[in-house]
Amino acid sequence: MPQTLPQALDPAVVRSWCSLALEALGREREEIDSINVYPVADGDTGTNLYLTVESASQAVEAVFAAITAPDFADTVRAMAHGALLGARGNSGTILSQLLRGMSEVLAEGRDGDHLARALRRASVSAREAVAHPVEGTILSVAAAAASAAAGGDDVAAVARAAYAGARAALEATPTQLAVLERAGVVDAGGRGLVTVLGALVQAVSGQAPARAPRAPRGAAPVVEPCPEAGPAYEVIYLLEADHAAVTRLRHRLDALGDSLVVVGGDGLWNVHVHVDDPGAAVEAGIEAGRPHRIRITHFGTEVPAPEERAGRAVVAVLPGEGLAHLCAEAGATTVLARPGEPPASGELVDAIRRAHAREVVLLPNDAALRHTAAAAAEQARAEGIRVALVPTRAAVQGIAALAVHEPDRRFDEDVVAMTAAAGATRYGELAVAERQSFTSAGVCQAGDVLGLIDGDIAVIGHDVAATAVTVLDRMVSAGGELVTLVLAEDAPEGLAARLEAHVRETHLAVDTVVYAGGPQAPLLLIGVE
Repeated sequence: MPQTLPQALDPAVVRSWCSLALEALGREREEIDSINVYPVADGDTGTNLYLTVESASQAVEAVFAAITAPDFADTVRAMAHGALLGARGNSGTILSQLLRGMSEVLAEGRDGDHLARALRRASVSAREAVAHPVEGTILSVAAAAASAAAGGDDVAAVARAAYAGARAALEATPTQLAVLERAGVVDAGGRGLVTVLGALVQAVSGQAPARAPRAPRGAAPVVEPCPEAGPAYEVIYLLEADHAAVTRLRHRLDALGDSLVVVGGDGLWNVHVHVDDPGAAVEAGIEAGRPHRIRITHFGTEVPAPEERAGRAVVAVLPGEGLAHLCAEAGATTVLARPGEPPASGELVDAIRRAHAREVVLLPNDAALRHTAAAAAEQARAEGIRVALVPTRAAVQGIAALAVHEPDRRFDEDVVAMTAAAGATRYGELAVAERQSFTSAGVCQAGDVLGLIDGDIAVIGHDVAATAVTVLDRMVSAGGELVTLVLAEDAPEGLAARLEAHVRETHLAVDTVVYAGGPQAPLLLIGVE
C-alpha cells in the first residue's frame, strides 16, 4: 500500500531513501558497470556507487540504533558523513559531495523549498569539488535535477520534478560527450544518480517512478582503449587537514594527474585522483595532513594473484556461532551475521582476503545479502581474486553446498556442484512474531510461532514443536532424502528428539542430521534435500 505523503522530510524518510537507493543500486549495479566508459572504462561505476551509498546507509542505521527518535539534522549529516567515509571511485566521490551539499541545507529545514535549495547547493558544491568539470557527466545530471526542482510545500512534487529533469539530462549526455556517443551509452555516473533520485521519489511519495531506460540487452558498449599517456593508477584516501592545506594539495595533485576530485570539509576530506605516480599522490597527502584508508588501484585488466595464495577457499556467512564453528571445522572462512546486523560488503571483502586463496566460493546464506555479496565479489575480483557467488538463501543451503565442495576438482565444476546442491535444498525456519501483522498465512499476534518455507510464512501456530512438525511435514511431502535441523541454544528441550522421531515414524526413507546453532541463531532452521 502507498505510504501517506509526508508534508515534510523526517528521519524515517532519510532512512528509507538510503535503504531504497541501496536496493536499487544493487539491482542495477551490473548494468551501470557495463556502460562505464568515462573517464576510464574500468567497469566499476555501479559498484562504487553501491559501496558509497552502503556506507551512507550504515551511518544512518547507526543513528537509529543509538537514538530512539533521532534528530533530522543529525540524520542527514550522518548520511553525508557516511558517504564521505565510504566514497569509492570518481562518481562515488562526487555523489558523496552531492549528499553533503544537500545535508547543509536540509539541516536548516525540511519542506519542499528547502529540498529544492538543497539540490541546487549539491550541484554547485559537487562542481566546485571537481578540478576540471566536464559536461555530459554526473555533474550535468545533477545540475539539471537542481534546475527542474522548483520550490513549494509539496516535497514529493519537488522530488519528482528533480527526477524528471535528471532523466532528461541523462538521455542527453551522449550529445555532450563524444566518448559516450561513440560507445552508444549514457553516462554511467549520471545513470547512478538518476537511480538515487528515483529512490528519493519513492521514499517521499510511496511510489517508485518509471525507471530510466535499460541498456539494450545483449549489447555491449564500444569501449575505446585508454590512451597510452593516460594515468595508470587511481588513488583514493581520506585526509585530515585544514582548508588552506587542502587548497595547496589540489594544485599539486592537479599537476600530477587528472580526474581530481576533493570533497568534504570541516577538517575531513576524501581525495580522488588518477596518476602515474601513486607514491607522489600519497606523499602530497602526507605533506597536507594525515591521510588514511589509502586505496591504490591499477587500471590494468586484472591484478595477478600473489604466488603464495592457496588454491581455493569457501567463505560463508552464518547466523549463529554454532554453525560458524561447524563450517570453520569443514574448512570454510566464516562471517558471523548477528540478529539485525547483517554484514556489510567490506566485511565480506575482508573475509575473502583472509581466506588467502586464488579462488573463492562465496556463500551469503541470506537472500537479503545478494546485492551486498555481489558488490564484495566484484571488489575482490578487482584485486585479482577469482570469486564465484553461489546464491544461497539460507544457512542450510550453505551447509549442503559445503558438503559437496571438493577443492581438488576444477573451479567451475566445483561451483556447479555446490550450486546444484544448494538449489536442491528447500529451507524452512521457525520464528516468534514480535507484533500483530498481516501475513500470507493470515493474521498473526505477538508471540505466535511462525513457520516459514522458502522465505514465505506458511504456518501460524502457538506451540513451537507442533508448528515445527507441520512445517517439516509440508516440506518433506514434496520429496527428500535428508532432513537437516539446526536448533538455537534456547530452543525448547527435547525438540530435536521429537522431530527426529517424527521423521523416523512418518518418512521411512528419510535420514535426519541435527546441528547446534548456538546463541544468536534462529530458533529452528530446517533443510530438506
